[in-house]
Amino acid sequence: MVHHEVLDRVFSAVADSTRREVLVRLGRGPASLGELAEPFAMSLTGMAKHVRVLEDADLVISEKVGRTRVCRLGEERLEDAMAWISFYQRLWERRLDGLEAYFTLLKGADGKGADA
Repeated sequence: MVHHEVLDRVFSAVADSTRREVLVRLGRGPASLGELAEPFAMSLTGMAKHVRVLEDADLVISEKVGRTRVCRLGEERLEDAMAWISFYQRLWERRLDGLEAYFTLLKGADGKGADA
């Protein structure tokens, strides 16, 4: 199972719609802070704060290239979060399947169909 600290950082980072849009944009390739900030009419300082949160979650890597800070997707790529979600999805699916089987058994024991 993944460490909760990692999940906390990842879920906190992707809880913000701007940061989710940044991840979508970086999925198409690297971009400068200015390119990331432009669609949001945001200052470079504001975008840098969002990028810092994504970097803390290892979702984004940025580096200085000349006078420009270029960002790209990080190594995390949400695998830990997806593993956590998948674990609980399978758990709930099993529980709901069990509940469905229980109700089917009860309905059969009653001798009543769905139309009764």
